[in-house]
Amino acid sequence: MAKTAIITGGGSGIGYATAMQLADKGINITIVDINDENGNETVRLLKEKNVDAIYVNANVSKSADVKRYVDETLDHFGSIDYFFNNAGISGSGGFFLDTDIDEIEQIVGINLLGALYGVRYVAEVMVKNGGGSIVNMASSAGVIGQATVVTYSATKHAVAGMTKSLVAEYAKDGLRVNAVAPGPTETPMVKAYFDANPQMKESAEKGIPQQRLGTSEEVAELVTFLLTSKAQYINGEIVRIDGGFTNSK
Repeated sequence: MAKTAIITGGGSGIGYATAMQLADKGINITIVDINDENGNETVRLLKEKNVDAIYVNANVSKSADVKRYVDETLDHFGSIDYFFNNAGISGSGGFFLDTDIDEIEQIVGINLLGALYGVRYVAEVMVKNGGGSIVNMASSAGVIGQATVVTYSATKHAVAGMTKSLVAEYAKDGLRVNAVAPGPTETPMVKAYFDANPQMKESAEKGIPQQRLGTSEEVAELVTFLLTSKAQYINGEIVRIDGGFTNSK
Protein backbone atom coordinates (compact mmCIF):
# COMPACT_ATOMS: atom_id res chain seq x y z
CA MET A 1 0.00 0.00 0.00
CA ALA A 2 1.36 3.41 -0.97
CA LYS A 3 2.46 5.75 1.78
CA THR A 4 0.96 9.21 2.23
CA ALA A 5 2.63 12.55 3.03
CA ILE A 6 1.30 15.97 3.95
CA ILE A 7 3.36 19.00 2.94
CA THR A 8 2.37 22.45 4.16
CA GLY A 9 3.55 25.29 1.97
CA GLY A 10 3.74 22.66 -0.73
CA GLY A 11 2.90 24.89 -3.67
CA SER A 12 6.32 26.51 -4.05
CA GLY A 13 9.92 26.54 -2.92
CA ILE A 14 11.24 23.77 -0.69
CA GLY A 15 7.76 22.32 -0.17
CA TYR A 16 7.23 21.96 -3.91
CA ALA A 17 10.69 20.46 -4.45
CA THR A 18 10.08 17.95 -1.67
CA ALA A 19 6.72 16.98 -3.14
CA MET A 20 8.37 16.19 -6.47
CA GLN A 21 11.04 14.03 -4.82
CA LEU A 22 8.53 12.15 -2.66
CA ALA A 23 6.39 11.49 -5.74
CA ASP A 24 9.41 9.90 -7.40
CA LYS A 25 9.30 7.39 -4.54
CA GLY A 26 5.65 6.60 -5.25
CA ILE A 27 4.31 8.47 -2.22
CA ASN A 28 0.82 10.00 -2.36
CA ILE A 29 0.67 13.61 -1.23
CA THR A 30 -1.62 16.24 0.24
CA ILE A 31 -0.45 19.69 -0.77
CA VAL A 32 -1.45 22.38 1.72
CA ASP A 33 -1.06 26.00 0.69
CA ILE A 34 -2.79 29.37 0.78
CA ASN A 35 -2.17 30.00 -2.94
CA ASP A 36 -4.74 28.09 -4.99
CA GLU A 37 -2.94 28.52 -8.30
CA ASN A 38 0.34 27.12 -6.97
CA GLY A 39 -1.36 24.37 -5.01
CA ASN A 40 -3.48 23.10 -7.87
CA GLU A 41 -0.60 23.26 -10.35
CA THR A 42 1.58 21.25 -7.99
CA VAL A 43 -1.12 18.58 -7.71
CA ARG A 44 -1.41 18.45 -11.50
CA LEU A 45 2.33 17.86 -11.85
CA LEU A 46 2.32 15.24 -9.10
CA LYS A 47 -0.41 13.29 -10.86
CA GLU A 48 1.73 13.29 -13.99
CA LYS A 49 4.20 11.27 -11.90
CA ASN A 50 1.48 8.65 -11.40
CA VAL A 51 0.83 9.29 -7.72
CA ASP A 52 -2.41 10.39 -6.13
CA ALA A 53 -2.48 13.95 -4.80
CA ILE A 54 -4.98 16.44 -3.40
CA TYR A 55 -4.81 20.14 -2.66
CA VAL A 56 -6.22 21.71 0.50
CA ASN A 57 -6.35 25.48 0.90
CA ALA A 58 -5.54 26.28 4.51
CA ASN A 59 -4.28 29.11 6.67
CA VAL A 60 -2.05 27.16 9.05
CA SER A 61 -2.34 29.84 11.73
CA LYS A 62 -5.95 28.74 12.22
CA SER A 63 -6.35 25.48 14.11
CA ALA A 64 -9.63 24.66 12.35
CA ASP A 65 -7.87 24.84 8.97
CA VAL A 66 -5.10 22.56 10.21
CA LYS A 67 -7.58 20.01 11.52
CA ARG A 68 -9.37 20.19 8.18
CA TYR A 69 -6.27 19.38 6.09
CA VAL A 70 -5.59 16.42 8.37
CA ASP A 71 -9.20 15.22 8.15
CA GLU A 72 -9.32 15.59 4.36
CA THR A 73 -6.08 13.62 4.04
CA LEU A 74 -7.50 10.80 6.15
CA ASP A 75 -10.78 10.85 4.24
CA HIS A 76 -8.99 10.60 0.89
CA PHE A 77 -5.95 8.41 1.65
CA GLY A 78 -6.81 6.69 4.92
CA SER A 79 -3.43 7.29 6.58
CA ILE A 80 -0.65 9.79 7.24
CA ASP A 81 2.87 8.36 7.17
CA TYR A 82 5.00 11.44 6.57
CA PHE A 83 4.56 15.12 7.44
CA PHE A 84 6.71 18.01 6.23
CA ASN A 85 5.69 20.87 8.54
CA ASN A 86 7.06 23.49 6.20
CA ALA A 87 4.79 26.54 5.81
CA GLY A 88 6.30 29.80 6.98
CA ILE A 89 6.96 33.47 6.34
CA SER A 90 10.03 35.60 7.01
CA GLY A 91 8.51 39.05 7.53
CA SER A 92 9.55 42.38 6.09
CA GLY A 93 13.17 42.25 7.22
CA GLY A 94 13.17 45.42 9.28
CA PHE A 95 14.77 45.91 12.65
CA PHE A 96 12.67 44.66 15.54
CA LEU A 97 11.77 48.03 17.06
CA ASP A 98 10.48 49.15 13.66
CA THR A 99 8.27 46.07 13.27
CA ASP A 100 4.51 46.45 13.56
CA ILE A 101 2.74 44.34 16.16
CA ASP A 102 0.48 42.98 13.40
CA GLU A 103 3.52 41.58 11.60
CA ILE A 104 4.84 39.99 14.79
CA GLU A 105 1.49 38.30 15.35
CA GLN A 106 1.35 37.09 11.74
CA ILE A 107 4.85 35.55 11.85
CA VAL A 108 4.19 33.87 15.19
CA GLY A 109 0.79 32.67 13.99
CA ILE A 110 2.09 31.00 10.83
CA ASN A 111 5.59 29.88 11.84
CA LEU A 112 5.00 28.79 15.43
CA LEU A 113 1.29 28.23 16.03
CA GLY A 114 0.92 26.71 12.56
CA ALA A 115 3.77 24.30 13.28
CA LEU A 116 2.36 23.42 16.70
CA TYR A 117 -1.15 22.86 15.37
CA GLY A 118 0.28 20.69 12.60
CA VAL A 119 2.16 18.33 14.88
CA ARG A 120 -0.73 18.32 17.35
CA TYR A 121 -3.19 16.88 14.84
CA VAL A 122 -0.79 14.85 12.69
CA ALA A 123 1.13 13.26 15.56
CA GLU A 124 -2.15 12.25 17.16
CA VAL A 125 -2.94 10.19 14.05
CA MET A 126 0.57 8.78 13.78
CA VAL A 127 0.81 7.69 17.41
CA LYS A 128 -2.61 6.04 17.20
CA ASN A 129 -1.45 4.14 14.09
CA GLY A 130 1.89 3.02 15.50
CA GLY A 131 4.20 5.77 14.36
CA GLY A 132 5.30 8.03 11.53
CA SER A 133 7.95 10.52 10.50
CA ILE A 134 7.81 14.31 10.80
CA VAL A 135 10.24 16.93 9.55
CA ASN A 136 9.77 20.46 10.86
CA MET A 137 11.13 23.51 9.08
CA ALA A 138 13.60 25.35 11.28
CA SER A 139 16.26 27.74 9.93
CA SER A 140 19.80 28.93 10.39
CA ALA A 141 18.03 31.74 12.26
CA GLY A 142 16.84 29.06 14.67
CA VAL A 143 20.45 28.06 15.39
CA ILE A 144 22.19 31.45 15.69
CA GLY A 145 21.07 35.03 16.19
CA GLN A 146 20.67 37.16 13.07
CA ALA A 147 19.80 40.82 12.60
CA THR A 148 16.51 41.91 10.98
CA VAL A 149 14.72 38.62 11.73
CA VAL A 150 14.11 38.78 15.48
CA THR A 151 10.53 37.47 15.40
CA TYR A 152 11.29 34.91 12.70
CA SER A 153 14.33 33.75 14.67
CA ALA A 154 12.24 33.41 17.82
CA THR A 155 9.75 31.15 16.04
CA LYS A 156 12.47 28.99 14.51
CA HIS A 157 14.28 28.53 17.83
CA ALA A 158 10.89 27.46 19.19
CA VAL A 159 10.44 24.93 16.37
CA ALA A 160 13.79 23.40 17.30
CA GLY A 161 12.68 23.05 20.92
CA MET A 162 9.32 21.64 19.88
CA THR A 163 11.09 19.02 17.76
CA LYS A 164 13.30 17.81 20.59
CA SER A 165 10.50 17.75 23.16
CA LEU A 166 8.14 15.77 20.92
CA VAL A 167 10.80 13.08 20.65
CA ALA A 168 11.21 13.02 24.43
CA GLU A 169 7.49 12.32 24.76
CA TYR A 170 6.59 10.15 21.78
CA ALA A 171 9.64 8.34 20.36
CA LYS A 172 8.54 5.33 22.41
CA ASP A 173 5.31 5.35 20.37
CA GLY A 174 7.09 5.07 17.03
CA LEU A 175 7.25 8.77 16.24
CA ARG A 176 10.34 10.21 14.56
CA VAL A 177 10.60 14.01 14.58
CA ASN A 178 13.52 15.91 13.08
CA ALA A 179 14.00 19.42 11.75
CA VAL A 180 16.02 20.95 8.95
CA ALA A 181 17.77 24.28 9.39
CA PRO A 182 18.52 25.77 5.97
CA GLY A 183 20.68 28.81 5.54
CA PRO A 184 19.81 31.37 2.86
CA THR A 185 18.15 29.36 0.09
CA GLU A 186 16.82 30.34 -3.32
CA THR A 187 13.08 30.21 -2.61
CA PRO A 188 10.26 32.67 -3.39
CA MET A 189 10.17 33.69 0.29
CA VAL A 190 13.88 34.44 0.41
CA LYS A 191 13.75 36.22 -2.96
CA ALA A 192 11.01 38.49 -1.64
CA TYR A 193 13.10 39.20 1.45
CA PHE A 194 16.18 40.06 -0.61
CA ASP A 195 14.11 42.17 -3.03
CA ALA A 196 13.00 44.23 -0.04
CA ASN A 197 16.52 44.27 1.42
CA PRO A 198 18.92 44.07 -1.58
CA GLN A 199 22.01 44.79 0.50
CA MET A 200 21.36 41.62 2.47
CA LYS A 201 21.82 39.19 -0.45
CA GLU A 202 25.44 40.15 -1.13
CA SER A 203 26.13 40.10 2.60
CA ALA A 204 24.54 36.66 2.92
CA GLU A 205 26.53 35.16 0.06
CA LYS A 206 29.80 36.55 1.40
CA GLY A 207 28.99 35.09 4.82
CA ILE A 208 28.55 31.55 3.50
CA PRO A 209 31.81 29.58 3.22
CA GLN A 210 30.58 27.97 -0.03
CA GLN A 211 29.93 31.50 -1.39
CA ARG A 212 26.44 30.79 -2.73
CA LEU A 213 22.85 30.33 -1.65
CA GLY A 214 21.43 26.85 -1.32
CA THR A 215 18.74 25.49 -3.61
CA SER A 216 15.29 24.16 -2.83
CA GLU A 217 16.23 20.82 -4.38
CA GLU A 218 19.22 20.42 -2.06
CA VAL A 219 17.08 20.99 1.02
CA ALA A 220 14.36 18.73 -0.38
CA GLU A 221 16.86 15.88 -0.70
CA LEU A 222 17.63 16.18 3.02
CA VAL A 223 13.94 16.38 3.96
CA THR A 224 13.14 13.33 1.84
CA PHE A 225 15.99 11.38 3.45
CA LEU A 226 14.87 12.26 6.97
CA LEU A 227 11.23 11.45 6.23
CA THR A 228 11.56 8.19 4.35
CA SER A 229 14.97 6.60 4.79
CA LYS A 230 15.78 3.45 6.69
CA ALA A 231 17.92 5.52 9.08
CA GLN A 232 15.32 5.00 11.76
CA TYR A 233 17.69 5.92 14.59
CA ILE A 234 17.89 9.58 13.56
CA ASN A 235 15.47 11.30 15.93
CA GLY A 236 15.25 14.72 17.52
CA GLU A 237 17.96 16.23 15.34
CA ILE A 238 18.13 19.78 14.01
CA VAL A 239 20.08 19.18 10.80
CA ARG A 240 21.83 22.22 9.35
CA ILE A 241 22.05 22.61 5.58
CA ASP A 242 23.67 25.97 5.02
CA GLY A 243 26.99 25.65 3.19
CA GLY A 244 28.85 26.12 6.48
CA PHE A 245 27.07 29.40 7.28
CA THR A 246 26.28 28.75 10.96
CA ASN A 247 29.46 26.74 11.50
CA SER A 248 31.47 29.83 10.67
CA LYS A 249 29.76 31.98 13.31
